[in-house]
Amino acid sequence: MTLHGNARVPKTVFERIHFAFAPLALVLLLVAALNAVTLFSFSGDSAMPPSYVASAFFATLIRLGIAYALALVVSVPLVALAMRGPVAEKIFLPFFDVMQSVPVLAFFPLIAGVFLQFGFTDAAAVFVIFLSMLWNIVFSLVAGLKAIPRDIFWAAHVFGVKGFAYARRILLPAVTPSLVTGSLLAWAQGWNIIIVAEVLHTYIPNGTGAQDLFGIGSVLVDSVAAGQTGTFAAAVVFLVGAIALMHFFIWQRLMQYAEKYRFE
Repeated sequence: MTLHGNARVPKTVFERIHFAFAPLALVLLLVAALNAVTLFSFSGDSAMPPSYVASAFFATLIRLGIAYALALVVSVPLVALAMRGPVAEKIFLPFFDVMQSVPVLAFFPLIAGVFLQFGFTDAAAVFVIFLSMLWNIVFSLVAGLKAIPRDIFWAAHVFGVKGFAYARRILLPAVTPSLVTGSLLAWAQGWNIIIVAEVLHTYIPNGTGAQDLFGIGSVLVDSVAAGQTGTFAAAVVFLVGAIALMHFFIWQRLMQYAEKYRFE
């Protein structure tokens, strides 16, 4: 069993066309999205300017980034705890599976209530996004560790590879493909939950839209409530275009890079 020496090279005609023209198509999509933002944002008297929609998207992106970083940091000790041995695996993996199956939104009213008591509005949103991402990363790391052939462990033992060198040369490369896949799923889950996470007035007694967090999720909800159809359409177009660009220029590149570490 060996690791790939190089990333996979596209072989079919469709793949060659995809790799050649996808960047151009996505750039054109972004240009169209920006034009749509300008067009739609000024189509109504109370519509927001394009810079408002773009700023809201980047505010949301920062929350997602913080939540992902937290999920990545927390998942490492959780996986280490669960993989300490057969007994720990039988105890913790079913527990993690149950926690993953519980809808995050079931916790959100309690989370929001606790954080809002102290005025930590952004922390409430980040925490619920973190919970939605965490288990995707945990189980991807577990899958990556389980995929390592026993021969690799024995070779590391024979050559005396331990500690940091063991983690850097054996564990990290081996879990990279699963981690990239789990991270992609985690970000998708974060995008799915962002509207609920930013629209906090739903969880505040007698709350109003003014108490929502500034972000693309709250812009989508509040623009509908205010009858700002242009702002809503602009936000949707900008969101789809930006996610498509991130998917191609970040996630697909990471998935291609991770292929060279996959066991076969």
